[in-house]
Amino acid sequence: QVQLVESGGGSVQAGGSLRLSCLAPDILYCMGWFRQAPGKQREAVAVINAKQFTTDYADSVKGRFTIFQDKGVKTLYLQMNYLKPEDTAMYYCAAHHSLLCRPSEADFRYWGQGTQVIVSS
Repeated sequence: QVQLVESGGGSVQAGGSLRLSCLAPDILYCMGWFRQAPGKQREAVAVINAKQFTTDYADSVKGRFTIFQDKGVKTLYLQMNYLKPEDTAMYYCAAHHSLLCRPSEADFRYWGQGTQVIVSS
């Protein structure tokens, strides 16, 4: 069982920044960030292919969020800039071992407990 532990959430005003962290026992082949706002379905925010170093972002966060990893400390990050109130959600780190790395929730086998992000206007 792979345990993922997120941190870094909090409250921030619109236009501000936060950096989320996800500590993993190892950097798996495909890792990503998902979010779920109240009353909405969980959606993919960004994924990263740890072998090919490719990334994929939701259109709503392109140009504002950056997913990256530090294999030395086995941590996945999500740098969030220019935050908007609509970014308010519970953010989850997820991972899987498969070679196909795409922003599809069904593909991800391992999940963290989530970290809350609140953006006020």
